[in-house]
Amino acid sequence: MTRDEHAFTDIIAAARDAGPLPMAVAHPASREALLGAFEAADEGLARPILVGPRDKLARLAAELERELADFELIDTPHSHAAAERAVRLVREGHAELLMKGSLHTDEFMEAVLERSAGLRTDRRVSHVFVMKVESYPRYLFITDAAINIEPDLAAKRDIVQNAIDLTRALGIATPRVAILSAVETVNPKLRSTIDAAALCKMADRGQISGGVLDGPLAFDNAISAEAAASKGIVSPVAGRPDVLVVPDLESGNMLAKQLTYLAAAASAGVVMGARVPIVLTSRADDAAGRLASTAVASLVAHRRRHGGPL
Repeated sequence: MTRDEHAFTDIIAAARDAGPLPMAVAHPASREALLGAFEAADEGLARPILVGPRDKLARLAAELERELADFELIDTPHSHAAAERAVRLVREGHAELLMKGSLHTDEFMEAVLERSAGLRTDRRVSHVFVMKVESYPRYLFITDAAINIEPDLAAKRDIVQNAIDLTRALGIATPRVAILSAVETVNPKLRSTIDAAALCKMADRGQISGGVLDGPLAFDNAISAEAAASKGIVSPVAGRPDVLVVPDLESGNMLAKQLTYLAAAASAGVVMGARVPIVLTSRADDAAGRLASTAVASLVAHRRRHGGPL
């Protein structure tokens, strides 16, 4: 058992209990991508619809000693066509989940965000890392570290709401959301502090719902109650956040990867804000990470199917 499977046992079990949903898998043309789809089926998390070049997938399946005939397969000549076809399966109602296989994120997201044939909604899409760090007593949700490069206030509003919706789908009734900056006071020269203050007021006015927000908070004050107390910060979030909202993609990406490589954190990743939850993992991620991400996305899709507030 890998660290990811062990770390996400409760989420995987909940998704298994909820039952498998149809999942379009765009271009699973690598061992890890195809294995991730196979294991999602084995665990009862999804019913994969494989979209990619039949001959290549058949060779990979043979290497993995699996029967490709056990799965629905749509033959496409290349990754771009696979992304478009997988998105169309969702639009046509044949799939309730979408998974990125072994293609570039930009190419995949281009199909997802295509204005006339993609999966856009009236909300900005954003990525959420779900991370389990041994030194922290609960899951940490970090956003956005993969899609929005330098989000403005309107985009950050959607990023925060997407993260709240995800945490609630996983059973956290009122998630605590820390809006991160380098400092814990509002500084007109530091835009992230202004955005943090505005987001908190937006929550007060009902423009963001379902969570408790506070910010700006520096990382130490967000994570450590002792650090917050030493600076006289009184906060319902400081020291026990569920969600960390980063100022931009660069800071979020560094934070997530530092936790992965220096703190041995296990992680899953899901894109929110589209018509369906999207499993968006790195081409370097192993099958266990893809499995955990599928479980998270499945629970979101089940919440949406049963009328949850997404």
